[in-house]
Amino acid sequence: MSHLKEREEKNCLNCNAQLEGTYCHICGQENIHPKESVWHLINHLFQDVTHFDGKFFSTGKLLITRPGLLTREYAKGRRASYLNPIRMYIFTSAFFFLIFFSYIQPKDTIVEDNKVTTDSLLRRLDKQKQIKIEKLKTEKDTAEINEIKSAVQHIGVNIDSLLKDSTAADRLDIAGKNSTVLEFLGKKYRNRKYYDSIQQTLPPAQRDNFITRTFTYKGLELNEKYKNKGKEALEAIIEKFLHHLPQLLFVSLPFFALLLRLLYIRRKEFYYVNHLIFTFHYYIFAFISFLIIFSLTKINEVFNWGLIGFCRGMMWLFIFFYLYKAMRNFYGQRRARTVFKFIILNFLFMFVLIFLFSVFFFYSLFQI
Repeated sequence: MSHLKEREEKNCLNCNAQLEGTYCHICGQENIHPKESVWHLINHLFQDVTHFDGKFFSTGKLLITRPGLLTREYAKGRRASYLNPIRMYIFTSAFFFLIFFSYIQPKDTIVEDNKVTTDSLLRRLDKQKQIKIEKLKTEKDTAEINEIKSAVQHIGVNIDSLLKDSTAADRLDIAGKNSTVLEFLGKKYRNRKYYDSIQQTLPPAQRDNFITRTFTYKGLELNEKYKNKGKEALEAIIEKFLHHLPQLLFVSLPFFALLLRLLYIRRKEFYYVNHLIFTFHYYIFAFISFLIIFSLTKINEVFNWGLIGFCRGMMWLFIFFYLYKAMRNFYGQRRARTVFKFIILNFLFMFVLIFLFSVFFFYSLFQI
C-alpha cells in the first residue's frame, strides 16, 4: 500500500468507477492523490524491488528444494504466495545470459591447432596434389580441368616455398591451415561469377539444386568478406549464433511441454498449460544450476581444487536427477514408469535440440 494521502473523491481516476474502499473493484488502482514527490517515487520503487526480491528468493528456495511443488501449487490455484513462473523465467534467463555472454566468447569455442609442423604440411600438400592429379585423369569438363591444373600448380608453388624456407608456412594460403567457409560443401570456387559459369556448362540435371546453390553463394560471399580467413568467418557465425541462444531456448519451451503432453496424454487432468508451467519451472532451475556451474568453474581456475571439479560434475548430474524428481512429484506416477518416461523425454528432446540448433545456426549464417 502507498503512503500517499487517500483522495476524498470516491471515483477511480483510471476507469471512473464508483469506489467503496481504498482500491477500485474494477481495475484495482489505489485511490490516492496523483501528485507525488521524488521521495515517494523512490520509496515506491524500493518497495517494489524488495517485494520482488523477497518473492524471488522464497520461490527459488522451494523451486530448488522441492522439485515439482511449485507446479503442483500453481495447478491448484495457489499462486499469490509465489512469483509468477513467466516473470521468474524472464528475470532468471536475463541474468543468466548476462553472465553467460561475459563468460563465453566466440573465440573460446574454436580450437586452434598451433602445432602444425612443416613436415605435416608437406605431407598434406603432397596428398592434395596426388588427389588432384588422379581427378584430372577422369575429368572431362574443360573449365573444371583448367581449375584443377591451376590448383595443382598452386600446390606445387607452396611445396617449393616450404622446401626452400621452412618458416614460410604461416605466410602460405594452404587449404586445411586457413580453411574457408565453403569446405563443408566439399567445393571451392574463386568467386560467384566463376561458379555460375561452371554451372552453365553443366547439363540441367547435373547442376546444383536451389539449397546447394544458396549455400555456395553465401559461402563465396563470406570468403570474399573475410578474405578467405575461415577462422574469422567462423567466429562471426558463432558469435551471431550465441546471441540467438535466448531465443532458441525460449522456442524450445513449447516443444519440451509438447513432449510431456504426449508422454502423459492419458492423464486427462493435466492440460498443455500445466506441462508448460512445469517446463518454465525446470528451465528456471536449469539456469540457476548453470550459474552455479559457471561460478565453480571460475573458482576452480583460481584454486584448481579437485573437490570443486567433483562438485561441478555432481551439479550436471543433479540437473537430470532434478527433472526425474520433479516428474515423479508432479505427475505422481511410480518410479519405474517415471524413469521410463524420463529417458524417453530426454531422448526425444535431444533430437528437438539438434533440429533447433541447426535451424538457428543456419539462420545465424545468413545474417552475417
